[in-house]
Amino acid sequence: MDDLVRQAMAKWPNVPDCYGWLGLDARGNWWMRDDRAQAAGAFDSGLPGSRGSLLKHEKLIEFIHRNYACDDRGCWYFQNGPQRVFVELDTTPWIWRLDGEHGMGVQHDGAVPTASVRSHSGVSAAFLNCLLDEAGRLYLLTTLGFGLVHTQDMNLAADLVEAGQWQPEAAHAADLPGRYGYVRSPAFIAGDTKGVAPDTGAA
Repeated sequence: MDDLVRQAMAKWPNVPDCYGWLGLDARGNWWMRDDRAQAAGAFDSGLPGSRGSLLKHEKLIEFIHRNYACDDRGCWYFQNGPQRVFVELDTTPWIWRLDGEHGMGVQHDGAVPTASVRSHSGVSAAFLNCLLDEAGRLYLLTTLGFGLVHTQDMNLAADLVEAGQWQPEAAHAADLPGRYGYVRSPAFIAGDTKGVAPDTGAA
């Protein structure tokens, strides 16, 4: 977490939390959800307009990544200066990207396919275990936490499974938040379907 953010938290400790205004999708993209988006439906509902506006500002995205954390309830948030902006999750709190060290596809020269893992925020993580749900989505448990493999990297993931490097455990998607301690909709459990708007002047 940025030092300036920590200083702002100490200086203004009573800024209201913000719910429902920020979302993370299954590809690791961030979405800003104004009143209209929240009124259109839940972030993961798939209803027209419920996503909000895709964030494209690189500096803002980097700031979010540096100050992304989880509270004791399993609710993930972006610490925006003194204000805690809770994140609506499309799937999981981390989205994994795979970097293949031997390239895509099964190797024909006897080499075993391998991959390094990094989060949507660019943080490297070490593989611990993997799970496959009823829809064919692949999840990884890593030293950083639990998350979904990005769809663009499923070919490399399939190579690793085929080679026996990864051995997925069968799982049901609905069981995963409870099992791995994360909350997909902090706004729902807080009973706050709209919430306080983000303080854009913070930090």
